[in-house]
Amino acid sequence: MGILPRFDGEEAKKPNPGARQQVPVEVVVQRAVERLELPTPVIRTSPDEDFAQVVHVPTWMWVERSTWGPVSASAAVDGVKVTATARPQRAVWLIGEGGTVVCRGPGTPYSDANSPKAPSPDCGYTYRRASLSAPDRAFTVSVRVTWDVEWHGAGQVGVVPGLVMTGQRQLVVDEVQTVVRR
Repeated sequence: MGILPRFDGEEAKKPNPGARQQVPVEVVVQRAVERLELPTPVIRTSPDEDFAQVVHVPTWMWVERSTWGPVSASAAVDGVKVTATARPQRAVWLIGEGGTVVCRGPGTPYSDANSPKAPSPDCGYTYRRASLSAPDRAFTVSVRVTWDVEWHGAGQVGVVPGLVMTGQRQLVVDEVQTVVRR
């Protein structure tokens, strides 16, 4: 290794052209985040999404459990290794008739232990109008799941916020009318 003069009276070491520069940790974090395979959220409802929802009857909404949970991936470049773990934070539902619902978790699947008239304890909506005038006579319902990624590696930690995965489907909403005979 040669010596280079410096102006402060000290001698500086000449860089070795064969020596590798360490990769910045941000580059490895980006690679680890790119390797995350975040699932597309699968929409579930009660009444079942394959049947009509009913005006003024609570609709329970949830994201299928297999699409809600931590996902991890790692990347290593030139000895710098980073592990990234994404966790879903919230689900924002666009209901189709103009409403929006924000749920802090995946929602609760409906069970027969609940009354059909009971609203969901954490993620539901009650339609006010039928979807008859909507395209294909159905509302487009979408859910945007926001994920935050925590990473660690090379003696550092950090967060990459706000990755989003979206799912959607059509929901028919019908109005039930009662006929009273005398």
